[in-house]
Amino acid sequence: MLFSILYHTILEHQQSSFSKNMENNLSLKFNDDSNQNIDENLVKTQEEKDFYEKVLEERRKNEISSQDLIKKVIVPMDFKNSSETESSEDLFEETIEKPLSHDDVVAAATEYFKRDTLAAGVWANKYALKDSMGNIYEKTPEEMHRRLAREIARIEKKYPNPLKEDEIFEVLDRFKYIIPAGSPMAGIGNKYQVSSLSNCFVIGNDGNSDSYGGIMKIDQEQVQLMKRLGCVGHDLTHIRPKGSPVKNTALSSTGVVPFMERYSNSTREVAQDGRRGALMLSIGIKHPDSESFIDAKMEQGKVTGANISVKMSDEFMRAVKESKPYIQQYPAVSRNPMVSKEIDARTLWNKIIHNAWASADSGVLFWDNVSRESVPDCYTDKGFRTVSTNPCGEIPLCPYDSCRLLAINLYSYVENPFTDKAYFNGDLFSKHARIAHRMMDDIVDLEIEKVDSILKKIDADPESEDIKYTERQLWEKIKEKSLQGRRTGIGITAEGDMLAALGLRYGSENAINFSVEVHKLLTLEVYRSSVDLAEERGAFPIYEAAREENNPFIGRIKENAPKLYDKMTSVGRRNIAMMTIAPTGSISICTQTTSGIEPVFMVSYKRRRKVNPNDKNVKVSFVDEVGDSWEEYNVFHPKFETWLDIHNYNVDEVKALPDEELQQIIKKSPYYKATSADIDWVSKVKMQGMIQKWVDHSISVTVNIPENITEDIVGQIYMTAWESGCK
Repeated sequence: MLFSILYHTILEHQQSSFSKNMENNLSLKFNDDSNQNIDENLVKTQEEKDFYEKVLEERRKNEISSQDLIKKVIVPMDFKNSSETESSEDLFEETIEKPLSHDDVVAAATEYFKRDTLAAGVWANKYALKDSMGNIYEKTPEEMHRRLAREIARIEKKYPNPLKEDEIFEVLDRFKYIIPAGSPMAGIGNKYQVSSLSNCFVIGNDGNSDSYGGIMKIDQEQVQLMKRLGCVGHDLTHIRPKGSPVKNTALSSTGVVPFMERYSNSTREVAQDGRRGALMLSIGIKHPDSESFIDAKMEQGKVTGANISVKMSDEFMRAVKESKPYIQQYPAVSRNPMVSKEIDARTLWNKIIHNAWASADSGVLFWDNVSRESVPDCYTDKGFRTVSTNPCGEIPLCPYDSCRLLAINLYSYVENPFTDKAYFNGDLFSKHARIAHRMMDDIVDLEIEKVDSILKKIDADPESEDIKYTERQLWEKIKEKSLQGRRTGIGITAEGDMLAALGLRYGSENAINFSVEVHKLLTLEVYRSSVDLAEERGAFPIYEAAREENNPFIGRIKENAPKLYDKMTSVGRRNIAMMTIAPTGSISICTQTTSGIEPVFMVSYKRRRKVNPNDKNVKVSFVDEVGDSWEEYNVFHPKFETWLDIHNYNVDEVKALPDEELQQIIKKSPYYKATSADIDWVSKVKMQGMIQKWVDHSISVTVNIPENITEDIVGQIYMTAWESGCK
């Protein structure tokens, strides 16, 4: 068993001269002078059955084959009879498609993924085009990628120098280069469901709002977002601590813990396509109830529907390091606090470390680093003060902002992988980084269309205006923030496979330095594209260069690409913030690569299947207590299979080898001693910190340590993370 700690890092680290010392031909070149432009359904409802009979009759009249899946018709949409349809009360032309059987889709997807049943199942269940009843309308990811390319190209046509549909499809096809996250993949061009394309939301109230009215408003907003497939975060620092006087019959406050349970239960109540929602609850360490917050998940069955994180201040961390007392108070920022108490910082720190060691909760957010590095926090008076994060922590956000995510598959830019001629194609990567940014900016426009559909849906619902008020206000605020900042979340996946394909061992100094070069190039090219799009399409409306002059992240852009910075101060930037690195778990199953910034989890593992011992070519590994025969077989990481092929191994024969012989082959591969269980935590923190300085949001990463690790080591990991400038 492995113990995992999720944290988010940033490190101000002097850039090392690396490319000159590479063992392989891996150098990356960045030309600051390059500023060239890139060349570029009817909603199925549960209305009466005879509707479909009418459609079939119309098809027969026009002599359309029964094998045809698509029929164009004109149909009036009535929201009063359909609660989850595309928002329009007018007549419009749509596509009626015949649903496909789940088995047929999985079979076709399995062939597409070259017999990878796990990838086929994930795609069919999570990303294929569906209606609200779960009916599927796409047979393979190729059809999905055509849908995405068509819709993004439609937005491109609104602007100068548009990308063509085929250009967009080329970078999406087979999950090879650019992969939108789950919400965009499932939602773009989906006329069957009214949902958002955003993966992440943060909500909150302006000013003091620790009343029941303010607390319940957040509860409803959380539910409204989750029913549209949103993952939500919000902060509890505004709630008065337990025992504080209140002006009602209760006489004193119950504190934050009961409301943690309320928000957690609301999350579990909202079904999101067969799964529960995702929620992040945070609290400032300054809050007098922070210890109760930290302990809330230690009781079995409590707060099971939320991730929790404590926002640590530099002041508290210094008090821990120096074993000094620390003052907690409410409100956290006040010269005359309602509640104030002195605590021993080291004692509370030990509680945090013990709980993390015992249960991996709570997490920590080094909040002064978050605020200091945040570009959007240059616009706090415009409503962009960061208050919490999404559930995985890679997107710190202000209230009512949202973000859509996308990953670039780093493995696909390695030419001649797993050979001594391997190199990273920096030119192609730079081109695709700019295309990825354009696509993400287009997806902001597509999200605005989705929000408008949600607002029309709300208007058409039969409830009274006072019932619909909170939901309508919520989406209007989200739309406003999306238009003001045009925030994006461009990240990567397959970092571990990229390094292995280049012959670099994950966690080594050479591998870390090379990864930093890749992420630096990615960020500079994305920011360059954002500046160019500001010139073509207009900057985000509240951009002011003077506000960002002292921001550390913008300072690194200025230092490393001064001409880019000069142009940005002249024409602006299209997006307020753009970079992140998310976990990409399900997406990496479709790309058949390592996930996000992580190393390979396991090179080989075993699965079991029940077999008939009388069948030919069956190997019975064991017989269970009821007499059933089982065969154990090896499953390999997909890119390890690629390495085997390139080095002239027969994959099927290697899978049949005894464990001892298999391990001897693994030792010859670049994945040896490079799995998540092998990586030293110091190397992981170092790598995270150095890459984070080129990510303007944050990074979601896992540090794996053995089950028998001591609490002291966990404390060292957290302290080292803070000392390295971690978020």
